[in-house]
Amino acid sequence: MKYATPLRRTLTALTATTLLAGGLLLGQTVTAEPAHAAGKKVVCNVGKMRQQSADLRAKAAKLQRLGATAEARKVRAQADALDRQIRNCVDADNNAPKPWK
Repeated sequence: MKYATPLRRTLTALTATTLLAGGLLLGQTVTAEPAHAAGKKVVCNVGKMRQQSADLRAKAAKLQRLGATAEARKVRAQADALDRQIRNCVDADNNAPKPWK
């Protein structure tokens, strides 16, 4: 019976690990979504988003009154996420470089 030398075992393990890691990275890049905002102008309708947030908060208050606290918490979390999006849009508009400066 022949035994593999330590160097041969190390090279085999290193090759297998490299192939596995490369396959995982290739699979992630193939299935990843492309960046939609790269190079394109993103338009935020802040007025509409604020109205949606107010509607969600009204719905959460109604659910809270009816006793559905878990559902109210979820709706309130959606409204909070929408508020964060609004804040990010406003900040991006305020911090964007002006073309005339």
